[in-house]
Amino acid sequence: MTLHRAHPRRQDFPMRGFSMLEVLIAILVFSLGVLGLAGLLIFAISSNHVAYLRTQATFLAHNMANRMGANPAGLWGTGGTSFYNGNYPVSASTASCAAGCNPQQLAAYDMAQWSTQLTTFLPNAKGNIDCTTTGISYTPNSAQVDMRPPYGGTCTMTLSWNESGGAGGAQLASIDTSKQGQKLHTFEWVFQP
Repeated sequence: MTLHRAHPRRQDFPMRGFSMLEVLIAILVFSLGVLGLAGLLIFAISSNHVAYLRTQATFLAHNMANRMGANPAGLWGTGGTSFYNGNYPVSASTASCAAGCNPQQLAAYDMAQWSTQLTTFLPNAKGNIDCTTTGISYTPNSAQVDMRPPYGGTCTMTLSWNESGGAGGAQLASIDTSKQGQKLHTFEWVFQP
């Protein structure tokens, strides 16, 4: 006696393997995840660059404040008008104080050096320094300024630079929207040198 076994029909068995539609859906979901990660990476790089520029601006502001504090006679000049007041960057100078300078020459040298640093470390950097003795009850004479007495004059330093990472780049902390694709950030500091 021979036994014949009936072969079941194909549709009676559960499907084995993946269908083409399932593969395409899996690829689509994976692709969307990769695109999301790429966008996150671009945003992280942009944010890192913005933080770097802000750190540079803070460093440069403190650098100039230290230069000003080291030259009190040049800082307050004559009659409370500072030699450091003005817009930056200033024109480049080849002057050197290696052989010694008076307070006004040292202020001009500091301004030229700081201007070079501004244009080197910050894109499209502009600055302004305004030191004043307004509002204080006592203005020291030049001999007292040379001896570095405690003094109550204040300075306002303003820096602005382009924070965009390029054309159409990061547009964070925008102050001025007058230029397409460029966002300017402004740092203002009021201090007593």
